[in-house]
Amino acid sequence: MSTPDRRLLVALLLACSATAAAAPTTAAAEGPGLGVPVPPARIAPIDISIPPDGSGLPAGRGNALGGEPLFAAKCAMCHGERGQDGQHDRLVGGQGTLATDKPVKTVGSYWPYATTVFDYIRRAMPYYEPRSLSDNEAYSLTAYLLYLNGIIGQRDEINATSLPKVKMPNRDNFIWTADVPARR
Repeated sequence: MSTPDRRLLVALLLACSATAAAAPTTAAAEGPGLGVPVPPARIAPIDISIPPDGSGLPAGRGNALGGEPLFAAKCAMCHGERGQDGQHDRLVGGQGTLATDKPVKTVGSYWPYATTVFDYIRRAMPYYEPRSLSDNEAYSLTAYLLYLNGIIGQRDEINATSLPKVKMPNRDNFIWTADVPARR
């Protein structure tokens, strides 16, 4: 960078600093802190995480029959036609491989809670357009993946009541820190 360019950059930085110092934010004027409280109404649209117990699951429903065409349209391009041979994470199969030299971690072999499968699909998928699925679509896609992994039937409906009751094959193989005595 040439000397005139450096001088210009320094002048711009000083001007920005002076402007910021001259106009304190409301929070800065009130005292030290990181900002102002955010009203619950502004947080609600983005506070959509679903924990393992399923609390907060939205209204809606779906089954594998409804999820199959959605998967073909929105998921197969990354995960393969039936969730096994795509360029991204494998979603189906892998049962019985976790204790081998080449474990295959999928929804059916590794994931401990069906509710968090729904949560992930609803928040992060499809990769190219996250949070674009309706709740019914997220339920249907979750049902389709559970069906492909042999966990539920093709016509079994999942919803806010039934999804938390789905027992994933690997659920009991996780050790949660709340269950482990603290080391001293």
